[in-house]
This record gives sequence, structure tokens and C-alpha cells, in this order.
Amino acid sequence: MELKSVPLEIPEGCNLILGQSHFIKTVEDLHEVMIGTSGEVKFGLAFCEASGECLIRVSGNDDTLQKVATENAEAIAAGHSFIILLQNAYPINFLNAIKQCQEVCTIYCATANPVEVIIAQTEQGRGILGVVDGFAPKGVETSEDMNARRELLRKIGYKL
Repeated sequence: MELKSVPLEIPEGCNLILGQSHFIKTVEDLHEVMIGTSGEVKFGLAFCEASGECLIRVSGNDDTLQKVATENAEAIAAGHSFIILLQNAYPINFLNAIKQCQEVCTIYCATANPVEVIIAQTEQGRGILGVVDGFAPKGVETSEDMNARRELLRKIGYKL
């Protein structure tokens, strides 16, 4: 077995959701989750099929995000993994609906941070072991940091 780290491309102003599912209809069901949750979201979705033709299935409503999602899926190349790149919305708005999608098994991360996917390569194929999401902590928040966090949540509309 060989371990690899695969950095993902996240376009400026985008977030990413990376997960694993188990069925070919995942791509259509996740597309419906995205547009059913927000009419404003722009997204690209790529799903790595793990049996049959083993194709990367692609959907979305933004050609550029579909292209980058596909490139990321090609780099990961792990069966039944999916990646969603989204703009004009935050992952928090979609995660519960994605988790409720009957094909979805796992969400590895939902972030705008730099992401490295840790891959195991065997003779059979590839699997995602986990992710490195962003950077290591640099300390513990102070009262000033706490106030800044609270102000940010109100500024972006997540708290009153």
C-alpha cells in the first residue's frame, strides 16, 4: 500500500464539500440537494464511480466549477468519492441535506481552507483515509479574538 497526499484546487471565493457515497444516482441526488436548498448557489459536482464503467460523473450549474471539481476528482481518483465546489453560499447551508441523502456515507470536510486529501493506493484502487483541512492552531483565542468571532458571525448573518 502506498500513501499519497493530494492537494485540492479551490477557486477564489469558493467552498468545498468532500464526501463518500455508494451509488450511481448520487450525482443527480446531490445536484437536487444543491438547487433545492439555494437558488443562488453556483456549484460544480464530480462523483467517482467505483464499479461498472468507473467514470467520473459530473453535474452542476457553473461550467468552471464543474471543470475544477472534475479535475479534483481525477486527482483524488478514489471510488465513490464526491466533491462539490460552491460559490455564493456556505457549506453549512447544505450539510444536513447532503447527510440526509440516502447514498451519502461520509462527509470528510466542508471548507474554504486549503485541503490535502490523504489517499491509500492499493492494487485494487484508491481510498480516502482523511483530510488535512487548513492549518494547525497557533494558540488559544483571547477575549479580543472571541469578540471578533462573534462580530464576524453577525456580519455574515449567522447570528443576530
